[in-house]
Amino acid sequence: MPPLLNAKLALARGVGRLSRFSGSGATSLPGRVLMRLEPGAIGTLGSRLPDGSILISATNGKTTTAAMAAGILSGEGRRLVHNRAGANMAGGIATTLLAAARPHEGIAGEIGLFEVDELWLAQLASELTPRAILLGNLFRDQLDRYGELEAIADSWQEVLATSSALAVLNADDPLVADLGRERPGTIYFGVEDDSLALSGMAHAADAKHCRNCGAPYVFDAVYLGHLGHYHCANCARSRPQPQVTAGEVALEGVRAASFTLRTPSGSARVRLALPGLYNVYNALAAAALACSLELPLQQIVAGLEATQPAFGRAESVSVSRRGPVDPSSPSAHREMRIMLVKNPAGANEVLRTLALEPGRHDLLGILNDQIADGRDVSWIWDADFELLAGRVEQVVCSGSRAADLAARLKYAGIETDRIQIREELSDALADAVAAGEPDRPLYALPTYTAMLALRELLVARGEAPSAWS
Repeated sequence: MPPLLNAKLALARGVGRLSRFSGSGATSLPGRVLMRLEPGAIGTLGSRLPDGSILISATNGKTTTAAMAAGILSGEGRRLVHNRAGANMAGGIATTLLAAARPHEGIAGEIGLFEVDELWLAQLASELTPRAILLGNLFRDQLDRYGELEAIADSWQEVLATSSALAVLNADDPLVADLGRERPGTIYFGVEDDSLALSGMAHAADAKHCRNCGAPYVFDAVYLGHLGHYHCANCARSRPQPQVTAGEVALEGVRAASFTLRTPSGSARVRLALPGLYNVYNALAAAALACSLELPLQQIVAGLEATQPAFGRAESVSVSRRGPVDPSSPSAHREMRIMLVKNPAGANEVLRTLALEPGRHDLLGILNDQIADGRDVSWIWDADFELLAGRVEQVVCSGSRAADLAARLKYAGIETDRIQIREELSDALADAVAAGEPDRPLYALPTYTAMLALRELLVARGEAPSAWS
């Protein structure tokens, strides 16, 4: 290792230790410091990986997809360099590589597996020169930061046009599928199960028009947002035929889902310990990536079935009911499931999953408008909270935009006497846990920064493991 680079790595690591000592997770700061000291650090450290790198990007589900891919690859015995905490911009990738760097130009891993923010894909692909790029979906999200979907699609298309990486793409997303039409060797994945088809296109759906001629797509089946089977009646462009598919999908409320995975090398039944059609898509994406790497079907299935919910993504924790309750009593604790919601498409799938659960529900809704959430929270009016009208026992609204969420729920048909506003998160959590029956789960629906704050609170209470450890 060149002495100067060695000194820069040591300094950046020291910053990380200080950051962790102060209580921060230090998932990005050390990498940002390193990039200031050594602008080419990501490329330099990434080049040490003997089997190269894999990049995963999507608007929704990239953390879970990457976790599933990690489970599959680890089953082969490969040592991964993986940003598992979800820090997916350049600073987070640099921090991950910094932690894996070893003396004498070594690195503690064979292959890099990195989930990447949509807007950072171009820069990171140019620095890491990946062997494979997996693109899962494009949904409207944080328009104040990302802009329109077409802009991201154009950026991704440029990445693929200038990269020799193998492309693994979602055939059911028209915007994503188009990126590989002229690219030899593209691997497509998609769902083949008409029993899942919705009655019509959701009003929050996005990619409705053919990029080739501009005419409206005809959707033969709509599964999730704008994902489904489609064709253009004007120019005859249609959904590519996927090589890796999911059929006979069974959705089992908030706890599980199963499907038949079909690949060029065979078929197998997969049971996920994660809920919803959105996680079937995540699993299908990871399976298609593994197929592109020519991994055996048995290993793919084992990796998918072993995957547990990533933090904040249908994660289950036991929370204590504070107050005059015997702590040894089973009623002193409640199960809480944290289900991240951050844009209309993702929120609708969480609500659709909750609607499969019988009985009435207790909710803790946390709406923030920080930069990482998007300053514009008007997207909540495109989320179909009406699916839960008449099914909510009580809901506590919290976060910087708690009142906005409460108003949305009121107009969704939830009675106002069942809605409570507590802007302070610790108070909201205490009230939400205490108000419901101990044997009835509490469902927390936080936006991104709210999810991080909720988990930080749970870690401080000793009720959840740190996501950064």
